[in-house]
Amino acid sequence: MASREVGFVVTEEYRSWINDVKMRIKQSQIKASVKINYELLDLYWELGRDIVSKQEHAKWGDSFLNVMSKDLQKAFPGMSGFSTQNLKHIRYWYRFYSEGAIGLQLVTQFETLEKMVKSIPWGHNQRIVYKCNDINEALFYVQKTMDNNWSRNVLEHQIDSGLYERQGKAITNFQVKLPVPQSDLAEQTLKDPYNFDFLTLREEYNEKELEDALVNQITQFLLELGTGFSYLGRQVHIKVGESDFYMDLLFYHVRLHCYVVVELKTEKFKPEFAGKLNFYVTAVNKNMKAEQDNQTIGILICKDKDDVVAEYSLDDMSQPIGIAQYELTKVLREEFRSSLPTIEEIESKLSK
Repeated sequence: MASREVGFVVTEEYRSWINDVKMRIKQSQIKASVKINYELLDLYWELGRDIVSKQEHAKWGDSFLNVMSKDLQKAFPGMSGFSTQNLKHIRYWYRFYSEGAIGLQLVTQFETLEKMVKSIPWGHNQRIVYKCNDINEALFYVQKTMDNNWSRNVLEHQIDSGLYERQGKAITNFQVKLPVPQSDLAEQTLKDPYNFDFLTLREEYNEKELEDALVNQITQFLLELGTGFSYLGRQVHIKVGESDFYMDLLFYHVRLHCYVVVELKTEKFKPEFAGKLNFYVTAVNKNMKAEQDNQTIGILICKDKDDVVAEYSLDDMSQPIGIAQYELTKVLREEFRSSLPTIEEIESKLSK
């Protein structure tokens, strides 16, 4: 329905057009902020290179950074980033990549590296170079930040949880059971081990309690699973013949374009676990998978596993399955757990 605004009739055509204009303005703002960030880091890169060069060849000591800082802050009073401490960060950032990239044979490789690190915010860059051990690990997190638009907090969480060491380490049969490139992407999707330290469980917990805790903390669980997982449900019912079955957790992966069945085991891996998951994946393929969906995959997450037993177990599986274990260091003894106040009790005391 049209409305009138000071001599102009606001029609649906106008509303559609103005929404498109707003979207273009937002996109322009994003592009502008990205360009500003890139230009700033391009400046920082040149400053870092010059500082390193002057200290190596002109033999200027660290005290010159104080003088440099004062000169730049006086010349550009409205521009931040020229403190002595930040100049040291800039120097370390440049040196981390320039010295770590000595093994890069081609100029184009180093240019690609430069472009990558200048494409994420300065705060992200600082955390990466100070928390990572080498250039390969650092560039892994730079790429992940670019791909997933991670905030600084999410980036720190992923580094602290050791994503670089864990991603793609699960035992799978994806290379045999899935076509390329889906097999490679699926393999990189899995981790080993999964870190469940965002949960708090009693010392002796069962699979239902683990499942309850993961669903209650589904946001953290999805973050740990990785980008692309969409939660569909728990204890998902599926009927095969005259029998009813219930899958622990069901997801859909928006990048792999397939269902993902997750089974949880609070004990060490046994070959029969893989057989049961293989059955569930087959059932999803036959009963739920649409024509446009890719082949369903299964992920078995156990408390512990023998890698050789896991590899043998996957040899005869007809479906793509990955096997990983999980870490959970924060457990509470039952008597201590019962002594903790509930949320309701805390709220009651705060209100008083």
